[in-house]
Order: sequence, then structure tokens, then C-alpha cells
Amino acid sequence: MIRLNNNKQQDLFDPWGHLGPSRRKLLDESWPGFFRNDILPILPVQKLAPAFHQSMGRPSKEIYSVVGLLIYQQMFNKTDEEAVESFCFDLRVHYAFNIQGESDKTKYISLKTLWNFRRLLIEYGLEDLIFNEIAIKLSDIFGVDPSLQRIDSVHIKSNMRKLGRITLFSRTTTKFLTNLKRHQRVLFDKVDSDLRDRYMKKGASSAFALVKPNESSKTLDQVSLDLFTLVQLFKDMASVSNMSSYKTMVRVLDEQCTVTPVAESPDQYKVEIKPAKEISSGSLQNPSDPDAAYSGHKGQGYQAQIQETYTLEVDPTKKDETLNLITHVHLEPANCSDNDAVVPALEATQEKGLLPEKLLADTAYGGDDNVSAAHQMGVELIAPVPGGNTASKLGDFHFHENKFIDTCPQGEHPQFTKKNKNTYSCGFDKHVCEQCSSFEDCPAKRGKKFYYIRYKDKDLRLIDRKSHEQTYEFIDAYRWRAGVEATMSQFDRRTGAKHLRVRGFKAVRFGIILKAAGINLLRAAAVRKARISSAEGPLHPFFGSIMPIFRENDRVTSNLLRIFNIFRKPDEFELSPNQQAA
Repeated sequence: MIRLNNNKQQDLFDPWGHLGPSRRKLLDESWPGFFRNDILPILPVQKLAPAFHQSMGRPSKEIYSVVGLLIYQQMFNKTDEEAVESFCFDLRVHYAFNIQGESDKTKYISLKTLWNFRRLLIEYGLEDLIFNEIAIKLSDIFGVDPSLQRIDSVHIKSNMRKLGRITLFSRTTTKFLTNLKRHQRVLFDKVDSDLRDRYMKKGASSAFALVKPNESSKTLDQVSLDLFTLVQLFKDMASVSNMSSYKTMVRVLDEQCTVTPVAESPDQYKVEIKPAKEISSGSLQNPSDPDAAYSGHKGQGYQAQIQETYTLEVDPTKKDETLNLITHVHLEPANCSDNDAVVPALEATQEKGLLPEKLLADTAYGGDDNVSAAHQMGVELIAPVPGGNTASKLGDFHFHENKFIDTCPQGEHPQFTKKNKNTYSCGFDKHVCEQCSSFEDCPAKRGKKFYYIRYKDKDLRLIDRKSHEQTYEFIDAYRWRAGVEATMSQFDRRTGAKHLRVRGFKAVRFGIILKAAGINLLRAAAVRKARISSAEGPLHPFFGSIMPIFRENDRVTSNLLRIFNIFRKPDEFELSPNQQAA
């Protein structure tokens, strides 16, 4: 049976009055007070109602407090045990999640309950909804201007070990044999005893890890042949071929090996290991985390696309009072290209009403297709032009208004021009080109009659962007992109996002999205505290001049100091001329 508190209902008596004004102020001005007053009531816990009976069964833990605990756990990178201890004993957690009373019913939670609720949130996909609700709420509270935003990606490592190819084969085979023995003992006994002993015998896993370098090739051939043998043995048995561990073996075989039939014996096959350069970056990295992929730049794991707002520093004194809000977070395998992340990010922010007018990104996001797609959505994508294209070689050529080449860098005019569909063709004299000093660096290609240069409208757009990159306007706008690196650092230091305790796409995604929500909450609490301090203002000049005298006098009581603190705002208290003279 589901149990929910109404966090919008006011208490007749203040349940936290026993704390005293000083501790209460600390709580209210930091994240617990902010979470309790502004975030707790908007958590979408009603989405979990279908998982509970409305009237039958034992009452659940109070849902708001448990969902809040899961956010707190990711926000501060707590283990399950540490999160449970905080729920039981931490006053800040009790205050933030409105946990009242001293009984075990309200202030105790078991590890299993924590696991069950996390599983429910993942099954119902509530992490996205929680993040969106918090982002929209913070945007409204702090008046966040979404017109200026920046995007970048960060590499995420799940809790899996980096495996070599031998260990990958052996782990995959061992996992299958273990499951087969557990669920299909009769079929397990039919497997060749030598093959079983290689993987199931005590100490077998460490034996594969200690293979000598000069024996690695022979061992790799053996483990690949064993895996192929098991795949062939059970391929026609539905009860086995439907097992996830069997499908993992098939995947490893397809990705790592080439299987060819022997010409002399069609029933026999030759299994060869593929060269490393032929292995796809999306291949299986570890059987314990089949969703992870490989990035040649950053290694195994996942990557998260992070988009946030930023503000130009008009007034440095107001810097701490401005909220840079993470508006979008998306998890994907590590082999995904940053070039494919722009349009989904803009669509996601548009749904939340946080679509930017300008979006800063690095070169990997700056493809022409992304710039065009962003422009159609009313967004200016500011990013350097990727290299290695035709436009990078045509930057020194001069063009007519009709988009044909006027002169090459050496001042030569084309002898032939033509447009075919979307392609422009310009032909230069062969003899002049072959005698040119820049002939080896020229993009012109030899044809039957001329040396031809061919390009499209896309290349002309990239040429314009290349020239714009040298202007002060671009440099001044693009310099703000570097600030996103501080967010990535905070994402790692505060929440431990780069090295997670979980593995598997769903679990990793859940943690990353809630960690991004946690960063937003921590930033919001800091901004709110800075605004409160700014609103209090400095002491009136009269009291500011005499305060040191009283501080040095031991007989001055705290009550007198409290009186002076009342007059923090100069506009609220003005001394008359007679008082000033006195």
C-alpha cells in the first residue's frame, strides 16, 4: 500500500522549532532548506502509484522521502550503506525530506527497500521526469535566461574491468557454462569434459590471466575454438539458444572471429581471430556490461552529453548570484559521435521551454548539417569548422557572386566553369597548373582537358564560416565555451560521475541523470545563499565605524550586536543630522 505525505500542507505547529534560530538558519540557507521548500513538493512520485495497491498490503516507506534519498545519494556520491545511514541519522536529510518523528517507521530504511525503489524508478523511467521537473522549477525560481547555452560530452566508466581478448573469451564461455550447469544440468554433462575443466575447474580464471606472452596466440586460438564449439553444439536447442549468456557468445564470435567452412570438409569450419583494426568500436567490452562500447580517444564505457546555460559577466560582483543551469543530459555508448548529439539536445530543451538562441560547441559538433538544422530551429550554433574537407583547401581561392571561382591563390582564372545539380566545376589550364609552385598542395585534380576543382554549396558555407572564425566577433563569442569544462570537473568531483559503482546502460543512465539534477540543486542552493547575503547588504556607515570598538570590549553582549545587525540595509535606517552630530 502506497504512503504519501502532503508536502504542500502547512503544519499547525512547527516540527523543527526545537533546532534553534542559528541551526535553522544554516539549514534554510543551504541545500536542505531549498530542497524541502521548493523541490520536494514537485517530485513526480505519483507515477509510482501503479506499483502499489491502494488499500491492501503493508504501507510502503513514505515515497517522497525515499525518492529524495535516491537523489541525495547520487548528488553526494554515497554508497548504499552511507545513504541508509544518512537517512537514519543525518539531520540535514531529515529536514530536506520532511522526515518527522523519532520512530523507526519514519527514520529507518533497509538496504532492500532502497534497492527496490531504485529498481522501480528505473523501470518507470522516472529519472528523466525528475530531472526535467527540477530544471523547469529552477528556471522559474531564478529567472534563468536560456538564450545562451553550451554543450560538451564527458566520458563515463562503469564498474567493469578492462579485459584483454583472451579474458573476454574465457569470461564469456565461463558465464555460459555456469548458467547451463545451473539451469540445464543434463545438457551441461554432455559438454566435453576437457572443455568444461578448462573453464569450470577451480583456478581456471586466474590461469587465463597468467598466460605468457609467447603463448598468447596459441591460447587465443584455443578459447575462440571452444566458444565456437559451444555455439555450434547448442544452436538448434531453443531452450539454450534463448539464454542471454548464449547470445553473448554468439555476439563475441561474430565481432572477434571470422568463421569459414573448410573446402575439403563442408561440415568443418576454420575459426580465425580478426585483426584488432577490424574490430568495431561498438563491440562487446566485458560480458558484465554488454551495453558499454569503446572510444579510441577515451577508452571503454559511455559518454554523457551535457548542455548548460551561461551568462556573460557584465557585473563581476553578481557572478555568484547567477545560476548556470544544466538543461539537458543524455547518456550514450562511448563510440557515439558528438556530431549526432546537437539536434536531439535542441529538441529536448525545446520541449522543456529552454531552447537557446546561441549554442557553443567544440569542433566535433560543428558539422554543416548541424548548423543548418539548428538554424531551422532558430538557434545559432557557434563552433569551429571541422577539418579534412574540401572547404579547408579552398580558403585562399577567390569567388564570384555567382559562386564560381574567380581566381586561384596564384591569380589564375579558370578556363572552364559549369554547374551540374548541386556541384560546381571549374577547370584550369593544364600547363599552367603543372608549372605552378603550389601544384602539390593544390586541390585541383587532373582531368582529360583541364585540372578540375569541384565543390558544392555546403563547401561555400564552410568557407564563409572559416573566414568568420578569424573575426573578433567569433573569438569573443566562442571564448565562453571553455566554461563548460568547469562543469565537467564539478560533475566528477562532486558526484563521482566519471567512475560509477554500477554497470549496465539503465543503471548508469539513472545515476548520471540524477547526478546532473544534483549539480543543478547544489548550484541553486549556492546562488540562493549568495542572493540572501547580497540582499542583507553592508552595515550602515555609522554602525560600521563603531562596531570594531564594541567587538574589542568584552563587556558588549551578543544582544547589542544583534541590534546592530537589524540595520543591515542603509535604505531602511537613516540617522538625522542631530543624531549624526551626536
